[in-house]
Amino acid sequence: MKSIVNTLCGTVVIALLATGAQAQLRIGQPSGFSGSAAAGVKENTEGAKLYIDSVNRRGGVHGQQVELITMDDKFDPATTAVVGRALITEQHVLALFLNRGTPHAQALLPVLAELHVPLIGPSTGAMALHEPVLPWVFNVRATYQREAIKAIRHLVSLGMTRIAVLQTDDSFGADAAIGAEKGFASAGLKPVLLQKFPREKPDFAELASKVKASDAQAVLYIGSSGSVASGVKALRAAGLTVQVVTLSNNASEGFIKLLGEHARGVIVTQVFPNERAMNYRLIKEAQELAKAKGLAGVSPAMIEGFAAAKVLIEGLRRAGPKPTPSGLRDALETLQKFDLGGLEVSYSVTNHSGLDFADLSIIGADGKFMR
Repeated sequence: MKSIVNTLCGTVVIALLATGAQAQLRIGQPSGFSGSAAAGVKENTEGAKLYIDSVNRRGGVHGQQVELITMDDKFDPATTAVVGRALITEQHVLALFLNRGTPHAQALLPVLAELHVPLIGPSTGAMALHEPVLPWVFNVRATYQREAIKAIRHLVSLGMTRIAVLQTDDSFGADAAIGAEKGFASAGLKPVLLQKFPREKPDFAELASKVKASDAQAVLYIGSSGSVASGVKALRAAGLTVQVVTLSNNASEGFIKLLGEHARGVIVTQVFPNERAMNYRLIKEAQELAKAKGLAGVSPAMIEGFAAAKVLIEGLRRAGPKPTPSGLRDALETLQKFDLGGLEVSYSVTNHSGLDFADLSIIGADGKFMR
């Protein structure tokens, strides 16, 4: 494991040298830049950098530049804990930021508690990060349970009563499945199939066969972008035309590309407004910065990163010119109705949930999310 850390830290040093100067305010991001969630992770990070780069161009925070130091945990929870600790103890970051994955965030919790460093904007809607309140974790998005409830209720509103649930066999899958169960209960229904599958190397053909045998009209597919995309392809290869719904962890352009010809019609829950809804100042600002950078636009995953970066920067501003990890944590707890640009974030000692926005989208014929 030591060799992994040395290799990853070497990558960080190269990245810092490439900037021409060491950063004064260091923020660490341990996340799955390779592995089954890589597409979404890269878009999260691109969105965060849109805002951080714009702040640095304006002089930074209290005259100090903000540096986002990324390290690849290969979407493996055990590695997440190792690289998270390395970022804190070797790279001396003020906070960890925007990591991807429920079991991965949970792997960081003992590290945060031991070293007293906050985690800001984890890219997961795990209820375990919301209740009970964790003193070092600051969420900037709604829970997976709320998304799953909304997804099931939407399917029922369309007249679908035979709904299957396929869930990755980890803490993320278990958490989201609780939300699905609540959605079924509110409609007086039960899933026609509730099937877990392993995070690594699931048999998608077998899962498709079980869905076919269940005579399901729709499938709530809970898993990483790579797994869900492969699962959808297996369903279609089996001749099934069931409606597929998945959660916001797959709200990325990368997920659409992985689906390929099978993207159209897949429903994806969302935890931020439509990325083309210019009536939200959050969206308008992100779109304008993306355009200035030569990008075609922003994706939902980029908006998540962008919003998390706004919370991070506001926390750094409130923490003063000589911030410490504990001071940053205390500063974040002073945020009350902080306006992201049409959405408000509030924290306190007893509430670190941030936002509670949830919506639905469907992938259109043009390969774009539609609301």
